[in-house]
Amino acid sequence: MSQTESSISEQQAIRREKLDQLRELDVNPYPYEYDVTHHSREILENEETYLTETPDQPEDAPRVSVAGRVMTRRIMGKASFFTLQDSAGTIQIYIRRDDVGVKEYNKVFKKMVDIGDFVGIKGFVFKTGTGETTIRAEHFEFLGKTIRPIPTPKEVKTEDGETVTYDAFTDKEQRYRQRYVDMVVNPEVRDTFRKRTQMVQTMRTFMNQKGYLEVETPILQPVYGGAAAEPFVTHHNALDMDLYLRIANELYLKRLIVGGFDGVYEFSKDFRNEGLSRFHNPEFTQVELYVAYKEYNWMMDFMEEMIEKVALELHGSTKIEVGDHLIDFKRPWPRIPMYEAIENETGYDLSGKSVDQLRAIASELHIDTDESMGKGKLIDEIFGETVEPTLIQPTFITDYPIEMSPLAKKHRTKEGLVERFEAICNGKEIANAFTELNDPVDQRGRFEEQARLRAGGDEEAMNVDEDFLRAIEYGMPPTAGIGIGIDRLAMIMTNSDSIRDVLFFPQMRPEASDES
Repeated sequence: MSQTESSISEQQAIRREKLDQLRELDVNPYPYEYDVTHHSREILENEETYLTETPDQPEDAPRVSVAGRVMTRRIMGKASFFTLQDSAGTIQIYIRRDDVGVKEYNKVFKKMVDIGDFVGIKGFVFKTGTGETTIRAEHFEFLGKTIRPIPTPKEVKTEDGETVTYDAFTDKEQRYRQRYVDMVVNPEVRDTFRKRTQMVQTMRTFMNQKGYLEVETPILQPVYGGAAAEPFVTHHNALDMDLYLRIANELYLKRLIVGGFDGVYEFSKDFRNEGLSRFHNPEFTQVELYVAYKEYNWMMDFMEEMIEKVALELHGSTKIEVGDHLIDFKRPWPRIPMYEAIENETGYDLSGKSVDQLRAIASELHIDTDESMGKGKLIDEIFGETVEPTLIQPTFITDYPIEMSPLAKKHRTKEGLVERFEAICNGKEIANAFTELNDPVDQRGRFEEQARLRAGGDEEAMNVDEDFLRAIEYGMPPTAGIGIGIDRLAMIMTNSDSIRDVLFFPQMRPEASDES
């Protein structure tokens, strides 16, 4: 949407005028490229490689070429200092008229450059009298004009001597909406996303080294399944049919196990049509892994090993500070059956209880329920309200009721349960795993029970997926599967309070006004 003249601030108008003035000076305000040879952190961390002993006659000094945003300026006549921020950090620049030229210094740098503009500097490294590592510019080049001012905090002393900060870019909602500004003004935010990427790369390398194949499966699906959730619906015009954004990729990955792969995984974008919260975004990332001839105890060992490795790679320790807690990912993690965990916390043994009994227990525990909830949903609500928030250290909750787990294999020794675990950490689920159900007759019966729940009002109950049933009728070997929530794990690994802190562009409600 184009801006009207009335919506342009005075500062924006001034900067637009400078665009015209730059062009009149025959300076392209938006050049095509610039040769960057070094970054700020590299220079500062290895300054002995670059420092010159004779800053006034540095014929033999190594030359560096850097580029980034101007973040502060101190104009001092024929020479000035400014701070340049690049993707790695910040570094001080010393620029003189006699070094870079009268036009470049007097007409461009002093008069045309604003905070936030991109510039390129070529020169050599020295230390100032105060000991600050600095680049002395021998060449200055304008690389990009900002026409909207970057928010820069200003501290002002009141008459009472109190320090008041203005224009600090601290409003959470504004930071999420304008992440591009957030990362400029609060560059430490970038470290969160670097850690997230490092976490994913570590997990990917770990699974590759085990010999598992990374694959891609459809996002648009004719039948959604693999989880209990509401989907987003879209329409394919050419086929004249509705399709669904996947809520999970489980059923497609298990088709690949049927097809003969021993181990497959996928980092997938999944979509669930649910509310927003600190722990929920409608678009989220998870990794799902399926390994033939394994079962859920093996998968617990696998997950412990992988996440312990992630903690060591990111932090050099298995112990991580998360909020007020020190969380330790060192193996082994506790393994507690679900009914036992609930009884330990509430005093109620839920095993063998009917729907009415479960609803009565939930009421006694002051947990809201509704008539559409079957046994599985009721048990899940009781667990989620009473047990899950208490599990701060990584813990495996095992052996779930069959009603909660339509895709998991029946427990080999415990009637009415399935071989399933969830990994809980910092009070929230971070992974869900099964010994996968590979009996097609049993699976059809579970799907049909889900269909009955759906007819009774449970909109999150699963559909009957006939093609998946056909696939496992051709035979699927014993298989262990797991889904790990990348966003929630990243929250823990980066000590972030909200899922929005680990998503570049989280889903937001519409802005109140089109003007920004």
